[in-house]
Amino acid sequence: MSKLIAAGAIQGARAMVEKAREALEKAIAEKGEDFKFEFVDTAFYLPMIYAMTGFPVKTLADMKTALGFAEELLHESPGSETWLPYLGEALDSGMGMLFAEEIWLAARTVLGLEPAVDPETGYVYNGFITDTIQRNLGIQLVDGTMPGFAVIIGAAPDDDTAVKIARELQEKNILTFLCGNVNGNSVTKQLLRKGVELGWDSRIVPLGPDVEHALYAADWAIRASLIFGGKKPADFKAHLLYQKDRVFAFAIVLGPLNDTIWATGAGAINMGFPAIADTDIPVIHPTGVCIYEEVDKELDHSRIVQKAIEVRGLKIVVEKPPIPVAYGPAFEGERIRKEDMFIEFGGQRTPAFEWVRMREMDEVEDGKITVVGDNWKQQFEAGGKMPLGIIIDVAGRKMQKDFESVIERKIHHGINEAQGLWHMGQRDLNWIRINKAAKSAGVTLEHLGSIFTTMLRYKFRSIIDKVQVTIYTQEDEVKKLLEDARKSYKERDERLGSLTDETVDTFYSCLLCQSFAPSHVCVISPERLGLCGAYNWLDGKAAYEIDPTGGNQPITKGSLLDSRYGRYSGIDDYLKKASGGAVESLNLYTIMENPMTSCGCFECIVAIIPEANGVMLVQRGHQGMTPAGMKFSTLAGSVGGGMQTPGFMGVGRNFITSRKFLAGDGGLKRVVWMTKNLKESLREALTQRAVEEGVPDLLDKIADEDACEDSEKLLEHLAKVGHPALEMDPMI
Repeated sequence: MSKLIAAGAIQGARAMVEKAREALEKAIAEKGEDFKFEFVDTAFYLPMIYAMTGFPVKTLADMKTALGFAEELLHESPGSETWLPYLGEALDSGMGMLFAEEIWLAARTVLGLEPAVDPETGYVYNGFITDTIQRNLGIQLVDGTMPGFAVIIGAAPDDDTAVKIARELQEKNILTFLCGNVNGNSVTKQLLRKGVELGWDSRIVPLGPDVEHALYAADWAIRASLIFGGKKPADFKAHLLYQKDRVFAFAIVLGPLNDTIWATGAGAINMGFPAIADTDIPVIHPTGVCIYEEVDKELDHSRIVQKAIEVRGLKIVVEKPPIPVAYGPAFEGERIRKEDMFIEFGGQRTPAFEWVRMREMDEVEDGKITVVGDNWKQQFEAGGKMPLGIIIDVAGRKMQKDFESVIERKIHHGINEAQGLWHMGQRDLNWIRINKAAKSAGVTLEHLGSIFTTMLRYKFRSIIDKVQVTIYTQEDEVKKLLEDARKSYKERDERLGSLTDETVDTFYSCLLCQSFAPSHVCVISPERLGLCGAYNWLDGKAAYEIDPTGGNQPITKGSLLDSRYGRYSGIDDYLKKASGGAVESLNLYTIMENPMTSCGCFECIVAIIPEANGVMLVQRGHQGMTPAGMKFSTLAGSVGGGMQTPGFMGVGRNFITSRKFLAGDGGLKRVVWMTKNLKESLREALTQRAVEEGVPDLLDKIADEDACEDSEKLLEHLAKVGHPALEMDPMI
């Protein structure tokens, strides 16, 4: 290791400990040692310190103790005469640096200084990254949609270079965090000056103005091993190996480096995260801590992103349709406000629909795009609004009628991944907008067709051989075809409605999350979608046809071993193999005995309330207290990481409306409390299910946070309204 780097890292860490001490003393003087502190919406206290040491920092006094851990990791700078190995000392100091940065940021939060606000522009930085955001992005992290994340520190030589680097990372679908500055300038400010949209929707997230704010990204990373990997606090070796092997992060340092950057970088190297700089610095090429090089340089800004990807060992394949704007999942969250809009379609402004039809091979001309409508070009050039009917005809030797709806849902992602294009809804409730910048770049209706012909054939290459797109713009024609489309939608719904767990012989697994939670296996049936909410039975079926060796595998049900709880011999056999022996048996319709495991990206948690003889439901993102005495973030720690936890289970929100939901435990009548947001979002379907269960007023009897947030008041509520759970057989 370079002596310069080691000396800088050690000196930077020692300075940071003192800086943290000063901030902490100020916070204690203002609030007192017993002041309770927690970063917003996390179950992991100060995550880095908690993961590495197992020590839960709950008060300012605890921070003093934790700062002592940081001090213990510090070393003296390398001597000028005696040459000794100093890699270990630099890495120790780097970990101490991360501890000290975490305490400094926590103390600043107590003092009301976080999240930071730029004094010049008033821009509010993101600050600490919540558990909810971590779980929201979980499915993108595990399915390869988001292959990794980058931390950009400093400022590019000019604003245009900053934009080019950010856009390249977006197009490669890499989540990007920004922090640090060079003489007050930063990539955040450079992108703001160029009008680049920042935030989670665009996957460019400014954390704070200082280098130390990179700690928030490290906290985000370390929680992956806590949330998804099931690694225990204090098992620092397991955490660091998990980071190296499963969390694909790297840093790009723009501008001169100082001791703070060297020390923060040494901490990141502990986690297997390399750094690439754009200045002529010493390099560290021996491997061991990181996968490949640990510190490297690339002076050519047009190559620096690719160099970082290579050093981290990422394999990225991006398919881009032939359109005149950037393309990739990073643009999915882009909003198009009315003042930025050039033209829109549907959204109850005009008649519109989108319809995928299976056709015979000789009925489809591959790649053909046709726009039907008199003067459609003039109409489009005028902007405003237009009717729009999109018919996508697909053909393939492995294509099945059931796959139409699966393919149709990908229209949403296909359009949204184009910069300057926006899509919402589906079928005859779709809504599309194109902004002025995309129009100026040359986007036309034919480019919509190009997106479909390119991306559908790419994403469904194993089942689709041909794609043909016809776009209709005349209102009378759109309305006429809309009636035919609605007949097709109805036929599909009737077909899918007849599918039950009993009418099929095969379920499907989802193993995508094993990249983060090795022992987790999701079992998807017609009446139980994946716990992340992103995959249903048809998705699994289609995914297997697309990639027979991929993450969705068929599971032969085998013999029915328990009709009440939903246990099958074939599922048990599959689980033992797919989980490496960690899970031996599964009951699909109960939370009380061998329930399904969870990775961490579940939409909702089902948890038993023993004293109420029922269960509660809380959705991801709810930050209030629950009758279980825990918030969602704390509850989630009992459910994730591939564990089977009787009485607790992660589920997809639409599974709650299934007839198989808790069928072995008494069904929907077991629900005694659920968050108001969840109740209202599912009200129509839940009301129908309640009628089927013979309790039409059940929803009014289920408590929510307005009624109570503790078990004692919950029991009072249930007794007052006469909830059926009180008269049911005991759950325990």
